[in-house]
Amino acid sequence: MSYRRLTVLLTAGAYLLITLDALVVVTALPSIHADLGGGAGNLPWIINAYALTFAAGIITAAALGDRLGRRRTYVGGLLLFSLASAACALAPSLGVLIGFRAIQGLGAAIVMPLGLTLLTSSFPADRRGAVVGIWGGVAGLGVASGPLVGGAVTEGLDWHWIFWVNVPLGIAAVLAVLRVLPETYGPRTRLDPLGMVTASGAMASLVWGVLRAPDAGWGSTEVLGALALAAVLLAVFVFWESVARAPMVPLSLFRSRVFSAAAGTQFLMAASIFATAYVTSQYFQISRGDSPLGAGLRFLPWTMTPLLVAPVAGKLVDRVGARVIAAPGLVLQAAGFLWILHAAHTHASYAEFVAPFVLAGVGISMALPAPSAAGLNAAPPALLGRAAGVMNTVQQIGQATGVAVVTVVFDAHGSLNSPAEMLSGYEPALVTAATISVLGAIAALGIGRSQRSPQVDDAPAPVEEIAEEAAA
Repeated sequence: MSYRRLTVLLTAGAYLLITLDALVVVTALPSIHADLGGGAGNLPWIINAYALTFAAGIITAAALGDRLGRRRTYVGGLLLFSLASAACALAPSLGVLIGFRAIQGLGAAIVMPLGLTLLTSSFPADRRGAVVGIWGGVAGLGVASGPLVGGAVTEGLDWHWIFWVNVPLGIAAVLAVLRVLPETYGPRTRLDPLGMVTASGAMASLVWGVLRAPDAGWGSTEVLGALALAAVLLAVFVFWESVARAPMVPLSLFRSRVFSAAAGTQFLMAASIFATAYVTSQYFQISRGDSPLGAGLRFLPWTMTPLLVAPVAGKLVDRVGARVIAAPGLVLQAAGFLWILHAAHTHASYAEFVAPFVLAGVGISMALPAPSAAGLNAAPPALLGRAAGVMNTVQQIGQATGVAVVTVVFDAHGSLNSPAEMLSGYEPALVTAATISVLGAIAALGIGRSQRSPQVDDAPAPVEEIAEEAAA
């Protein structure tokens, strides 16, 4: 197998692992609560702690990878993720589990941007859409199948095994990466400690405020304080990056209309996917009485579609541009969500959910590779790692924001107390997710074609791969 194919396999496989863990615990929460106890209000933090540190650490991890070595830092992230997974499985209490989930999120924050950088730096710009399509298809699979895997493992074995399975897979990935991938570096610039602290603090405060808002209220002192702190830290970060001699995130990236539009599309796309997965999993279990495994199985028409469509969409992005693929895709996803809403409102049999799930799956599969490929192609090769960090950060913030927004909408119209009240909240929540998807389509209209010439990042491929490419 060629060097480039192995790079796709290894980076996409690791991405699947960390994406699965974002939602794999959703269907296991009742079992975890029965085993470890703790307040029911603390259960969402098994998900939120992971999301919080994941979002806060991405930009810093990308910058450290450029400086210390992308492969070395990537391997460190995989090891941290694997060890934290083992600690989660052994956690004696809910509080300890939440703490180790936060550490697991830090490992994921290292793996995600550096995996994308290692992947895209191995391919010229005119082939990145295709490989990011594969990478994005894996991401869609991880998001949609997380509840399924969590339900199957919890029912078939025990909730502890949703964490134990990460350990051998993570160690195997470390050994393979060390054997296959070459070490690469970004620009030889000095570290930016103030940029790292303010960026991580701003992201952590922002995500904390968004995640706490559904419970504490958007007008609470806690939430307003967190959002105000995020705004102050973000302002300090932007000012410092504009005057620093070696900025962690060069603001010149955002002078590109393509990059800015791609980042906005990434944010809204992630928000719509996670919002729908979160609220629909609860709908199937509470309104329709499905088991955790049954609820996960319901997502299969949505789960499998990205594997088939996203790689094809990625190739089309390379040929015709991201805007032509992403905007219609996000509109199709919104149409699928509204069709699902109709089926839920009429209490239809599950068979009538299959077609709208497929429609939504085709739509999001079209959109998945577009913003990442467009955003990275709009960045200079020397800034590829930093650009990947920014794109992944807005994705994580989008995920947290999407869940928080639909939770607020749901709580305003329904509750989890009965199937009827669940449906009353689910309907406006799904309309909100569809609206976010349409907003993503509007943002995607701003993505034009990058004028950068096809080129590979500053990291050369191994001698064997160069020979293979020349022979081809």
